[in-house]
Amino acid sequence: MNAEPADTPGTGRVVLLTTSHRVAPGVLSWPAWRTLRAADAVLCPDAGHPQLPYLREAGVTVGIAAPTAEELVDACAGGRTVVVLASGEGDRALTDGLARLAGSGRTAMPDLELLPGSYDLPGARLLDLVEVMDRIRRACPWSSRQTHRGLAKYAIEEAYELVEAIEDGDRAELREELGDVLLQVVFHARIAEEDEEEPFSLDDVAGGLVDKLVHRHPHVFGDATAETPEEVKEHWLRTKAAEKRRTSVTDGVPLGQPGLALAAKLAGRVRAAGLDVPLPEGEGVGHALLEAAARAEADGVDPEAALRAAARAYRDAIRAAEGHGPADGAHDGADGGDPAADGDPADGGDPADGHAPA
Repeated sequence: MNAEPADTPGTGRVVLLTTSHRVAPGVLSWPAWRTLRAADAVLCPDAGHPQLPYLREAGVTVGIAAPTAEELVDACAGGRTVVVLASGEGDRALTDGLARLAGSGRTAMPDLELLPGSYDLPGARLLDLVEVMDRIRRACPWSSRQTHRGLAKYAIEEAYELVEAIEDGDRAELREELGDVLLQVVFHARIAEEDEEEPFSLDDVAGGLVDKLVHRHPHVFGDATAETPEEVKEHWLRTKAAEKRRTSVTDGVPLGQPGLALAAKLAGRVRAAGLDVPLPEGEGVGHALLEAAARAEADGVDPEAALRAAARAYRDAIRAAEGHGPADGAHDGADGGDPAADGDPADGGDPADGHAPA
């Protein structure tokens, strides 16, 4: 709330100082410290505000008070500067009262300034997510009983729903499904903290990922060079092979993935390694699909996505033949639906929000 400077001399200044609970107490911007030290009075309505011990240690006298708008205006009389350390809730009554006085035109208002003492950096809401997940894990009867194995199917489900949102081009759905995938990571990491033998946290997960990304991008963080995506991929595969101590290009390829994706992944590994491995001879649909997947991979086509797109077109053709319009996207229930996806606790769904378990 930044108002124009008051025309009446001697009306003073009100500074509403806000801080973020996601930043360690005592870590304030230089303008905030300068304003606090120069103020005629510093007030805080919350006796338990986390900043108070640090302000007092720095020699800033803070009065515990929750002034009304009228009282605050009076406190600024004579050109005084009064800083109000806002509570976590934002002190809506005070700001509304100041706005009402300013709008009345009957009160000589002090200058009003909103000063961020600390503010969130990108990614700060992840701290909230960790805090919320921790509370849910401790207090929710469903979430507190979950295990890695019990949640595994949801990781697959949410990944497919994310892919579907991407293919549908639905931005709102994409944002939600990314959140559901992120929930799987945070949930598993929270469960891992409780392991008595090998515990780890989300910080450990993120730290390992940072180290991996830096190590596998020497062209960004080191002296290596890469001018094309192919050279980047070469760096990635080489460093990955060294990290994993792999002896075969097939190491690390999950056999549980869909068949076309598996075939394309193996063909890509062979091609990237420069190996000459002919496709196995044989007849039948399996060998035909293997050949098609290898050919698609060589042409830069994702055979799994291509088949999925063709299947969706086929689904629309079926619906048209039945006299229906095109399906309206993600969850049309054509496969009968999964009770867990509708939040049925008996089938593993979380009743908290009607989605499993996100």
